[in-house]
Amino acid sequence: MSSTIIPDLSPHFVPLNELPEQLDWREYFGNDQSVELDVGCGRGLFVFRASEEHPERNYVGIELDFKKARRGALRLNKQDRPNGRIWGGDANLALDKIIRPHSVAAVHVYFPDPWWKKKHRRRRIFTDEFINRAVRILEHEGYLHFWTDVEDYWEVAASLMNHDSRFVPREAPEEQQPEHDMDYQTSFERKKRKIGSTIYRGLWQLKPV
Repeated sequence: MSSTIIPDLSPHFVPLNELPEQLDWREYFGNDQSVELDVGCGRGLFVFRASEEHPERNYVGIELDFKKARRGALRLNKQDRPNGRIWGGDANLALDKIIRPHSVAAVHVYFPDPWWKKKHRRRRIFTDEFINRAVRILEHEGYLHFWTDVEDYWEVAASLMNHDSRFVPREAPEEQQPEHDMDYQTSFERKKRKIGSTIYRGLWQLKPV
């Protein structure tokens, strides 16, 4: 009876429980580049594309589903991408303990699970508690991105952000016509746009202290 061999994807994949608390980005990436975080990165398309398009920045995706996380890390690993990483585990743990305060230039949240049933909506990632976590790790004047195809989720998130005195709304990127199947922000965006779903996009910036 054979067992499945899990490939070693280090340094592009690491479970959160193998990371130190209060991680030093300079030591982790070996450079002084700014760091951007993708919360709930799924199969890692955003991290893969962004790390190629912006080699002057570092990108970290966090995904609870290890199968999806490893799939994203495999893409990075095959190209030996130095500025892209995927972490497996609960993003809230990373924001609370692993990431140092005011050390991240931007937090990206793309198409998080909407938890459709009313009794489950407390499980949604984008809440006032999450915003506080983001404020803790963001650099001064850092950015928070949020995209979803779920109108009621958008209304709740946008209301939270637009009424938060710590942030100022910025103009979100307009929808672009993709040139190929990898030319989307995430694989979920690709799926939803191909069936004609409306995508709601928001961008907010921390006010200067």
